[in-house]
Amino acid sequence: MNLVRSELLKIRTTNTWWIFALITLPLWGLTLLINYFQSQALLDPAAVGVPESEQNAQFQAAGEHVNVAANLYTNGQFFGVLIVMLLGVLVVTNEFQHQTATTTFLTTPHRTAVVLAKLVAAGILGLLFWVVTTGLNLVLAPLILSSLDVASQLDQGAVWQAIGLNGLAYLLWAVFGIGFGVLIRSQIGATVTALLIYLAGYIGAIIVLAILADRFGDWINNLQLIVPSLASQLMATGTDLPGSPPRWAGAVVMVAYAVVTGTIGTLIMRKRDVS
Repeated sequence: MNLVRSELLKIRTTNTWWIFALITLPLWGLTLLINYFQSQALLDPAAVGVPESEQNAQFQAAGEHVNVAANLYTNGQFFGVLIVMLLGVLVVTNEFQHQTATTTFLTTPHRTAVVLAKLVAAGILGLLFWVVTTGLNLVLAPLILSSLDVASQLDQGAVWQAIGLNGLAYLLWAVFGIGFGVLIRSQIGATVTALLIYLAGYIGAIIVLAILADRFGDWINNLQLIVPSLASQLMATGTDLPGSPPRWAGAVVMVAYAVVTGTIGTLIMRKRDVS
């Protein structure tokens, strides 16, 4: 616990975390605005000019009240987990950037314990971001749903499952960030790489999967599980959507990625020379 407290102290005594927190809030607000208009389109597609030819089974399922509500209650995940991942990167790379890694490992020679402490500290930070954004969502989402003539849906278990799995996603992306920071010591290099993998991977996967699904069939959409950013979004859907893998599959894949990333990061840190 002392190591975890030490890592949390390192985070609190830098400006990075609250700068990222200030960035997160306007991104959360922007996402909420987008989700508001999206909810309107899903609930009343004819009013926004969505033709019936585009209202497939998945579109109709996404327009169910419980799924619209789940999307609003987990609002902000896309940018939120990205911020959390970058904070995880900085938890590790700050040690090398400011040349404090040597002192850290001399003070605590058991490197595995240090890495585990960083993982726990990053996880706590990730959950903190989830708690704050979820609190805001629980206040504003019922108001948005009411304006759309939809009940709050807070009596639906699927909504609370989506909220809980969204918290798990924040936790796992924090672990990914630690893994990136261990693999790439350079703070700029690790940050840029993490950004590219997240954003380019997300956009590229959507385009590629859409092209392949159009050619080979909807079963191709199951491959979205191998893309972490898509798998984590799948976890936050209210119910399983037609043509998409189940939510539990997204959670299992994300946990597997986190376990592999954390293990590799620990092994590398134990073997790598620090100067």
